[in-house]
Amino acid sequence: MANRKNKVKFGLKNCHYALVSIDDEGAVTFGSPVRLPGSVSLALDAEGDNDPFYADDSVYYMCATNNGYSGDLELALVPEDFLKDILHETEDANGVLVENKDVEPEHFALLFEFSGDQRKIRHCLYYCSASRPAMEGDTTEDKKEVKTEKLSLTVSPLPSGLVKVKTGTNTSEETYNNWYTKVYEPQDKTTTTTAAASTSTSTTATTSSKTSSQTA
Repeated sequence: MANRKNKVKFGLKNCHYALVSIDDEGAVTFGSPVRLPGSVSLALDAEGDNDPFYADDSVYYMCATNNGYSGDLELALVPEDFLKDILHETEDANGVLVENKDVEPEHFALLFEFSGDQRKIRHCLYYCSASRPAMEGDTTEDKKEVKTEKLSLTVSPLPSGLVKVKTGTNTSEETYNNWYTKVYEPQDKTTTTTAAASTSTSTTATTSSKTSSQTA
């Protein structure tokens, strides 16, 4: 991607969710992202505190905690797929969705993007939980008023401490374009550099071998 920096951001679209599972060893597995259409707004507040430790008549150390985020995702209508996949509503023999008090909601990754004056910024929140949406409706008068639905979200850190990622000015085009194909997992710079170097060395060796063969 071109290294263009945004001055402002606006809009919200391309919301997706992906199931998250964590085994007994703490290994995290993500499902394939599923589109979550009709995104209206997303408002999340940071959770955590900065607690100062005083010594020598001054702030000697600042204890910072990051407990993720909490807030609301507003949708035109919560899709049936989300109700079944995440909130575990079940569909009976007649196609009726059934809610049961004894089920445990699933955790999921939330992917979405904000627009900007230069480029879109794509995000992923790794470990989200959602509460059931409220029910609301009004009688129709001289004009129709759309009633949206809200999911109250809690975004927690993964066992590794990972909370979220977003695309930046230097994000590769391949990573950006595949954002909604599978959940992105951070790559160590050393690993990426080593892999690139190995590819370059392999290409050089192949080229040299072909040149030698042609010369012979």
